[in-house]
Amino acid sequence: MKWREWLENWNMSSLKISVPFLEMEWKPIDEDKAAAWELYIELLTRITTQSLSLEHGDEKTALESIHSLFSITRQVLKSNTRKCTEFTKIAIVVLNQVIRPFTAKWHRLCLQGAFNNPVQCAEFRVELILLQNTLRQYTKMLADMAGVEDLTTLEL
Repeated sequence: MKWREWLENWNMSSLKISVPFLEMEWKPIDEDKAAAWELYIELLTRITTQSLSLEHGDEKTALESIHSLFSITRQVLKSNTRKCTEFTKIAIVVLNQVIRPFTAKWHRLCLQGAFNNPVQCAEFRVELILLQNTLRQYTKMLADMAGVEDLTTLEL
């Protein structure tokens, strides 16, 4: 299977990836599967894929949890050696194209006091839902790469 086909299977073809890369074979090995499993578990147990009701939680903590995916992903990459290249290819793209724009925007707004403003808190939560939808797709992709049953929608 080509990378293009794999991304299309998961409705993630909107990611900006160079054409030569998309035509490469998608062949995860054991190190990719191990790395995918580790990040899959992290995503399933965070606000990244779990609902945040209006009555619970707070925006700053949610933002910090999402931001922590950078250090978590880096650690997963380091601990699974340089051989987890298939995992690395998708993990880096998702960090840079999906998560970074969200965290960059909201980190600045947080520093400016946005989470003291109910209107901006509501805007954050709307954007969080959109991010969560994309990250749920990513989580499903990781389950596929890891070769495990997908539990992403177990509680939804």
